[in-house]
Amino acid sequence: MHALKFDWNPITGIDIIGNFKLHFYSLMWVVAFIIGWYIMKRIFTKEKISLDYLDPLFIYTVLATMLGARLGHVLFYQSELISQDFFSIFLPFKFKGGFEFTGFQGLASHGAAIGIIIGMYLYRKKYKYKSLLWVLDRVVISVASGAVFIRIGNFINSEIIGKVTESNLGVRFIQDQYHKGQITQLTGIKEVQKAYNAVTDNPQFTELLEKVPYRHPSQLYESFCYIFVFLILWYFYSKTKKREQTGFLFGLFLILLWTIRFFVEFTKEPQGEEYINWANLNTGQWLSIPFVLIGLYFMFVYKPKTTVK
Repeated sequence: MHALKFDWNPITGIDIIGNFKLHFYSLMWVVAFIIGWYIMKRIFTKEKISLDYLDPLFIYTVLATMLGARLGHVLFYQSELISQDFFSIFLPFKFKGGFEFTGFQGLASHGAAIGIIIGMYLYRKKYKYKSLLWVLDRVVISVASGAVFIRIGNFINSEIIGKVTESNLGVRFIQDQYHKGQITQLTGIKEVQKAYNAVTDNPQFTELLEKVPYRHPSQLYESFCYIFVFLILWYFYSKTKKREQTGFLFGLFLILLWTIRFFVEFTKEPQGEEYINWANLNTGQWLSIPFVLIGLYFMFVYKPKTTVK
């Protein structure tokens, strides 16, 4: 059975002008944040919280997520950028090897998680209408929904690809196999997208296509699983009294999301030039374990302090 196997060779964005391109990956982030805002608006309305607090929460969340994700990627997977292309860490441009608009690429979910927690702490210091854990218990519902779209964005970009597989779910990532300069040289076609298309559409380049292995679409595995993380969190929030148990939803989110991440990592290729492989576990798996343990603590151990009046 090969019905589910296919070649993945998409247009990753729309050319605007010069080197500037509207990346679909970036649009996935925009969609994630917009949907997250609407979910939080519904929560605020349901719990009769002033919507004046919503926009500041949105701003803190966006900045904390993007900054945390970027710094996390650099620290965990690509620390050489600090010395080789420092400004590309914070700007959507590549300076090494020629100036190029890249969009915000190289974002780590572990860094995003840490960034969100720090961001919510800073938000809570300024806006004290509820506790930090009250905010986290609800923000993670939006985060779970957003994670679905971020992984779809990774799939569009042919990044965070899976290991080679013989399963019926294999995908051939053409644009990961052949980089831009390489594909134009191999095909003799100067326009990059046309060169990629020629590999999949032109029988003349069948040999190049056959060299591309089938891989696990790990991004789609994660995206699909995160749908259920969101639905489970929303169920416990809207249909049970668990939303009143401080820290429960936050802990449940950490356990569900990072357990999924831990197991999906078995199907992924190692990320970045710097990664660990201890006890047959990679960087992403080792970074996921502390989050799961923290989640267990908040679900089953943590008791909020009571104020004596």
